[in-house]
Amino acid sequence: MTQLPKVRQRLLHSKAVKKMLNSSTSQQTRHIVSNAADRLLRGHQLALSGKTPFEVVYQREIISLRYYAADAGAAQKHRIPLVIVPPLAANMLIYDLFPSRSLVRYFQSQGFELYLIDWGTPSLRQAKYNLGTYVKTFMPDFIEKIREHSGQQQLSLYGWSLGGALSLCYTALFKDENIKNMVILASPINTHQSGYMGKLYQRLTIPAQWIRNNTNFRIKQIPSRVFHIHGWQNTLGFKLTDPIGNFKNYWELVRNLNDRQFVINHATSSSFVDNMLAYPGGVMRDIILRFWIDNELSTGSVQFGEQTANLKDIDCSVLAVGGNTDIIVTTEAIRPLMDLISSEDKQFKIVAGGHMGLVSGNQAPQTVWPVVTDWLAQRSF
Repeated sequence: MTQLPKVRQRLLHSKAVKKMLNSSTSQQTRHIVSNAADRLLRGHQLALSGKTPFEVVYQREIISLRYYAADAGAAQKHRIPLVIVPPLAANMLIYDLFPSRSLVRYFQSQGFELYLIDWGTPSLRQAKYNLGTYVKTFMPDFIEKIREHSGQQQLSLYGWSLGGALSLCYTALFKDENIKNMVILASPINTHQSGYMGKLYQRLTIPAQWIRNNTNFRIKQIPSRVFHIHGWQNTLGFKLTDPIGNFKNYWELVRNLNDRQFVINHATSSSFVDNMLAYPGGVMRDIILRFWIDNELSTGSVQFGEQTANLKDIDCSVLAVGGNTDIIVTTEAIRPLMDLISSEDKQFKIVAGGHMGLVSGNQAPQTVWPVVTDWLAQRSF
C-alpha cells in the first residue's frame, strides 16, 4: 500500500511530460506550417532585398535611371561616376539582395556616385525591341542624362552578362572617348567557347548555314513576337542550368522550415531568380542569330543597320572578370575580349564564383567586389 503514492506520482509525472512534449510538438508543427505558408504565399514580403534608397532621376517608357549617392562618411570620394548596365532579363534585386550583401551599398560605401539603368519589365508591347534599340537609342540617351545629372563627362561602365555586351557595343559604336573605364563581368564574347552550351551553339551553325545556302528562308522574317521570352520562362531556363543545385536548395528549405531566419534568407536569395524578367522578342532573335549561331561579337565587329561597332575602337581602361565555376558564360568565352580591343590598360581576372555569384554570391564581398573597386579607385580620380 505504501507504494501507491509513488506509483501515482510517477504516473502523474509521466502524463505531465507527455502533455508538455505534445504541446512542444504541436507548437513546433504550427511554427513549421506558418513558415511554409509565409514562404509559399508571402515570400516577397519576407525578402530583405531591394531596401537601399535611391532616386529616380529620369524615365523613358518602361526604363528608369536610378541614382545612389555616395556615402557621406566614405573615406574617399571618387570624381568619376559609376554606371551599372544590367542584362535585360535580370530584375534589379540582384544588385541589392541583402542589406549586408548589397553591391550598390558596397559601391556607395567606397565613395562612388552610382547610377543604375533599370530596363524595366518588358511585355509583348516591347517585343519589337532588338539589340539596336538598346545600343543605338536607349544607351546614348541615358548616358547623356547621367552626364547632365552628375555634371561629369567621364564615366565608368559596369556591365554584367549581356549588360557587358551592351556597354562594349555602345562604346565602340559611338566611339565615346569619355567612357574612361569599363568593368565587364561574365559577358559572352565568344559564345562558341562557353563550355557545353558553346558546343551546342556550334552545332546550330551547321543547319543554319545549310538553310542560308539552300533556301530563301531567313530567321529575320519571323515576327519578333514569336521569340518573346516571358519572365517565368527565363526563371525556368536559369534553374535548369543547375537542376541538382536547385533541388538541393529547396530540400534545405524543407529541412529548415522550423528556422525562421533560414526561411527569410531563402526568400531573399530566391527573390531574384524566381522573378526574372522577359526578353523582348527582337532581342532574343538577335541573341539566337547573332550571338549563338553567328558568334558575331567574337569577330570584333557588330553591325547595327548601316553602322558598325568595331571593338578595336575601344581604348579605355578595361577590366574583364570571369567566374571559375560559371557554366553559363565560361572564362574561355570572355578571355578573347583582350585581343579584340585596343586598350593598353586592360586586365583579365578569374575569380571565385558562378554567373550570379559574381554579383551577389556569399563570397562576392570578399573575392569579387574588392577586386573591382580597387581597380576602379585607381582610375576614377
